[in-house]
Amino acid sequence: MNRALVEFGVLCALAILVCGFVGYARRCGGPRADGGYRERSLLNPTVIREGVVRWTTTTDHKDIGLLYIAFGTLAALWGGVDAMMLRTELLTPAADVWSEATYNALFTTHGVTMLFFFVTPVFFGIGNYFIPLLIGADDMAFPRINAIGFWLLPPSLLIARAGLPSQVTAQILGALTSGPLVDFFGVLEEPGIGWTLYPPLSTTVANPQIDLLLLGLHLSGIASTLGAINFIVTIFYERETSWATLDIFSWSMLTTSGIVLFAFPLLGSALLMLLADRNLGTTFYAISGGGPILWQHLFWFFGHPEVYILFLPATGLMSQILPKFVGRKLFGFRFIVYSTLAIGVLSFGVWAHHMFVTSMNPRLSASFMAVSVAIAVPSAIKVFNWITTIWDGNIRLAAPGLLCIGSIGTFVVGGVTGVFLAAVPVDVFFHGTYYVVGHFHLITVGIIPMMMIAASYYWYPLITGRWYDRRLARFQVGLLIVGSVVTFGILLVLGFQALPRRYANYPAEFASLQQIATVGGYLIGLSAILWLYNMIWSYWNGDRVDDADVWDLKATDQFSREWQWLEDRLDRKYDLPPSEPETVRPAYTTEPEKGSPHVLSDPRGLVRSVLDDTLYGAIGGLLGTLAMSGVLFTGAFIGVFDVAAFAELGGLVGFGDDALVGYLTFLLGGVTTWAILFRAIAEFLPGRVLVVTGLSYATIMSTGFAVAFYTGQTGLELVGYLGFVLVAHWLYGLGLAGTIRYAEYRRTVGD
Repeated sequence: MNRALVEFGVLCALAILVCGFVGYARRCGGPRADGGYRERSLLNPTVIREGVVRWTTTTDHKDIGLLYIAFGTLAALWGGVDAMMLRTELLTPAADVWSEATYNALFTTHGVTMLFFFVTPVFFGIGNYFIPLLIGADDMAFPRINAIGFWLLPPSLLIARAGLPSQVTAQILGALTSGPLVDFFGVLEEPGIGWTLYPPLSTTVANPQIDLLLLGLHLSGIASTLGAINFIVTIFYERETSWATLDIFSWSMLTTSGIVLFAFPLLGSALLMLLADRNLGTTFYAISGGGPILWQHLFWFFGHPEVYILFLPATGLMSQILPKFVGRKLFGFRFIVYSTLAIGVLSFGVWAHHMFVTSMNPRLSASFMAVSVAIAVPSAIKVFNWITTIWDGNIRLAAPGLLCIGSIGTFVVGGVTGVFLAAVPVDVFFHGTYYVVGHFHLITVGIIPMMMIAASYYWYPLITGRWYDRRLARFQVGLLIVGSVVTFGILLVLGFQALPRRYANYPAEFASLQQIATVGGYLIGLSAILWLYNMIWSYWNGDRVDDADVWDLKATDQFSREWQWLEDRLDRKYDLPPSEPETVRPAYTTEPEKGSPHVLSDPRGLVRSVLDDTLYGAIGGLLGTLAMSGVLFTGAFIGVFDVAAFAELGGLVGFGDDALVGYLTFLLGGVTTWAILFRAIAEFLPGRVLVVTGLSYATIMSTGFAVAFYTGQTGLELVGYLGFVLVAHWLYGLGLAGTIRYAEYRRTVGD
């Protein structure tokens, strides 16, 4: 099939549908028969002229933010069409939908568009709109530079993706005539050299569109650098808050901007060197000069920090939005800030883990492996604090809250699979497989667009003054999460089966898994369309907001600055007085059941408490493990549990395959490790240590036990095995938590 005409036709159809729908939604949302006046038509020349002048000359940070978001959304649709075409090709084992060359071009343009023209502009747009509101500034520090930074992006996208319109023009002209004009447009083709632009392929392919792609990326880098400088200066010099009270999203954007300042100029220099190699005969990346590996070093010194340029704003949005939907202030605020700064620094020390298969010195590989594993620690701190914030909270299942919870789940899988890849032996085995694609997309899709969409729902009433369709939003969120898990989970499975990536053809035995992944990809595409529909339709037809406290944030003392700005605006514009909730409870308190305990303000009390309770934990663990053992041995008696699993445990710890030694080891772990871990976690978690907490803890542990002690049961035996494991762990949880609870009661009575 003709890729250029198909893709261009799809994009044009999408653009016509969106424009037509905008007009229809605007007309439906006009004044009804009860009075008022009808808005002027969008096709009115005066309206067009006023709109063009307003949006091309504005320097207001809110307008610039909306322009960034609109641009990023258009780029996402373009890159998304590339992705849908990629997955369509992979429906069949042979490259019979498109050609192999088209497949290579699709994954090149998909990667470039999404990384450079979708994610960074959208986050810069959210930052432009909300950071001045969050820090109390009137505008960005340099409004005109802010506008220039944005207006460099549209030409950079058009230059980088000029191959598609050029090919379409050449084909249309070629059907009518022939000559140099047709040849001029026909010579530009979307490059198929991969989004990493590795030499010698990128230096030897004669396609001049590669030169335009490099220039477009260079221009986008200049735009990003201008935006980053503006964020840094604004946060440093325009904020009315202290560093201690600076919101977490601003901290994330500040760190991201710092990374941009160091990463993008280096990319720009590397791109200019590549351009010189292609056009001026220099040898920066030739074998006779610096060699192709030099490009990999330079590219990944930019490329891995770029991952965190995309990731950190998403974590900032998570930390900003999640507490609002669990009714509790963010747990461990300072440690999330520290982890953000740590990621910003460490991100420049991990680039070579993309190059383990390039015959690097093993000692150098080991060093980068250590740093790559280390950077997982601050990421894990964030996840721990998010989960702890959710724990025992008053969870509200609105669309933004659902997206936060879904993102944590997908990010954990994506992050853990990344830790495996940081190990040199694992990376060497999986580097060229779909495992890397699955891991990378679980990070980039599993949290980044989810947090963008969560932010769009969370702040939609503030930006538009209207509500979106909340039922449709929850459906769209469910579709997005399911689609992401299906698509990228399947890619992990394909990677485990060692299927190479970047091939249009693949063995027929993988066809069913590829088809399931494609269905998941279509679900993601459908959810994106539903989101766009909801945003456009609700802008003119959603219920109007008549109270700034749309999320009941005052009731939990989380009515932050941007919502206060909206309240003032409603008061000034519509004379709507501020509302007050019937009851207000602090989101940050040491009182159980009322908010997050500030345990870190009194570490001595925490240590004393843990030490005091270690004995009770050990006794509770012993009672729980003995009760658990009774169930397990009953299971062994009726044949659903094999005591040989204890023998394997004995062999694993180095005492030989002895079931008795294995059982004693198991008993020791139940008395010490798991009991102390439960006591420590329970001390940190908001809320009281209840029996239900122990049951929850034991239920989570049972999944690990079921995998580790599984000995090949199938059918009803497997069902019985899982049932006995679950019941045994519940007894353990009851014994553990019940004993500690009783000890606390006795101590209270004694006091």
